[in-house]
Amino acid sequence: MAAAHHNEHGRTGIANASAVVRTYAKLAKVRLTLLVVATTAVGFMMAGGPQGDAATLVWTLLGTGLAAAGSMALNQVLEADRDARMERTRNRPLPVGDIGRPAAGIAGAVAAAVGLAVLIVRASVVTALLGLAVVLLYTLVYTPLKPRTPLCTLVGAVCGAIPPVMGWSATGAALSFGAWFLAGVLFLWQIPHFLALAWLYREDYERGGFRMLPVVDPFGRVTAEMAVLYALALLPVGVMAAMAGLTGWLFAATSLGLGLALVAFALRLAELRTESVARRLFLATLAYLPLLLGLMVADRVPVRAARLAVAALAPR
Repeated sequence: MAAAHHNEHGRTGIANASAVVRTYAKLAKVRLTLLVVATTAVGFMMAGGPQGDAATLVWTLLGTGLAAAGSMALNQVLEADRDARMERTRNRPLPVGDIGRPAAGIAGAVAAAVGLAVLIVRASVVTALLGLAVVLLYTLVYTPLKPRTPLCTLVGAVCGAIPPVMGWSATGAALSFGAWFLAGVLFLWQIPHFLALAWLYREDYERGGFRMLPVVDPFGRVTAEMAVLYALALLPVGVMAAMAGLTGWLFAATSLGLGLALVAFALRLAELRTESVARRLFLATLAYLPLLLGLMVADRVPVRAARLAVAALAPR
């Protein structure tokens, strides 16, 4: 009897622990946090500065991940009432009562503070300041703007554009054209990505009281035009990267192909403005970013190696 009771108690403890882990993972919006971490890693690898070693990379990603997770948690604390009104978000930890606002707020603040401290100690002060800017913009500007104006999307895109610059700065390299180029790519990509999502959930956002562009643009004409405009703005990124010496011309060619495919999906949305087309554009943006950044990093490494070889062989 005692052994059975002990086993039952152990299983209950494990179940409780896993429930707590799941709650904090939802609070941290793990998938979104992982995207932030991945783009930070791309910035680090593209810079490849004098201190671009593996240990610095790991600490940078840890600090950035904690700061991002903290921001996500604080965002949910501020939006708990609105999240409860939306189908898409009503099962988040705060609306269902898995955690209270004080505990979630403390967890978010501690995670963000620890993440920024890690960045100061193990990356650089510049990286930490950029991280602080993201935390403050996301929680104190983007979140309060969402119920007020569709311009919140642009502020949110700025938040998403900064992580690759953080990765770049963590190597010790100067914030040159390459860092801001990466930020620009991330900024532009987020607009068609988010507009497609917001079109799919426009009724839900309206229930929550959020003034996203598709909420104030019920026929979707402006939403689709913006998606097309920003997709078109991504077309020259490969040529710009090659001309700046960040990558070779192979990336310029392949990125153009990816960009044309994205434009085609956006144009289809402008033509039909149906949910199925919006979903396809959203999925296209999800495929576009990892392919683009993966090709960019893959092309960057041999370009950098060739440049070093030429420098080594050059007469002194």
